[in-house]
Amino acid sequence: MTTCPSGLRFLVLAAALSAALWPSPAVRAETVVAEAVAPRGVPYLTIRNRTGLGDPRKFYGDERSDLKAGWCDIGERRLPMLSSVAEAAPFYIPEEILRVDGIRESAPAALLDAFETGVEDAAPVLFTHGFYIDFEKGCRRATALQENAGLMGQFLWFSWPSNGDALNYTHDEADLYWSVPNLADTISELEGRFGPGRVNVAGHSLGARGVALALAELASRNSGEQLGEVVLLAPDMDFGIFERLLPRIRPLATSITVYVTERDWPLALSAQLHGYPRLGEAGNPVEALDGVEVIDLSDLQVRSSSGHLYHIYNPEVGDDLAQLLKDGLHAAERRNLVQDGANLWRLQPAQ
Repeated sequence: MTTCPSGLRFLVLAAALSAALWPSPAVRAETVVAEAVAPRGVPYLTIRNRTGLGDPRKFYGDERSDLKAGWCDIGERRLPMLSSVAEAAPFYIPEEILRVDGIRESAPAALLDAFETGVEDAAPVLFTHGFYIDFEKGCRRATALQENAGLMGQFLWFSWPSNGDALNYTHDEADLYWSVPNLADTISELEGRFGPGRVNVAGHSLGARGVALALAELASRNSGEQLGEVVLLAPDMDFGIFERLLPRIRPLATSITVYVTERDWPLALSAQLHGYPRLGEAGNPVEALDGVEVIDLSDLQVRSSSGHLYHIYNPEVGDDLAQLLKDGLHAAERRNLVQDGANLWRLQPAQ
């Protein structure tokens, strides 16, 4: 990381900006008027340690542990005072601040039983996060993704022990690799419960790399899982490694969709760090990815300071994910996509 001082400065700036826009719920300015709203949140599976702290934001830490489960309850404070700032900002600033209000633990089997009952005829979606995500931030962002894509009632969040430190990337990489067998086991368990072709799996950034590696793990077990849609959002993974793994993992899924874009600064920094282009960067020779649909988002407005969080902040991306994960439509069938190659489409701004 010492070879990329400008990238480090960006990460520090992004961390500070994140703290400014997502303040601790314990810090309350007197001028803020809070509006009561119904609790929201996501069911989760995690392999993080319990901290023993009573604050729900710090209920789980960043150490490795056995599998735990429960529901993360999310509340909201509306901040009308951000409206004037939002008008001048070059990226999206929410007028509400999500907060973790509570953690309700459950035995993993009981959680999965309840999730299975609640999904009914919908297709379940298992999602895992990326680098620099502690449990509290992960709860909020998983909730935001669930709502942006309209996946309420069919969304399950898998949280591996990222430590939420912008300067500790290699530590998170190590924890991700440690987590891959657990993620593979979870995918297998869901496929056994819901049946072949019904379980959708998605990952963001470093979590997308984890999804690809978990599928490779399942392929090596030769246990016969058949999944539905596999979605890799801004995948922080070596393009060449994914290309080599693809023949092994492609048979496990109905389809694989990769979302890419220009101006994704964390992926650009990762490419500098690793010395190879990232799968989530636009401009790679995606025609080499046989059987993969690649969605280029470069024509959309950049609505986050990093360019890395389009799955949360861009409603066009949420709509495209809903068509894919709820309706089972592939790229040639979805609205606002323009084909730009044999397996490449560009998502256009909503009209």
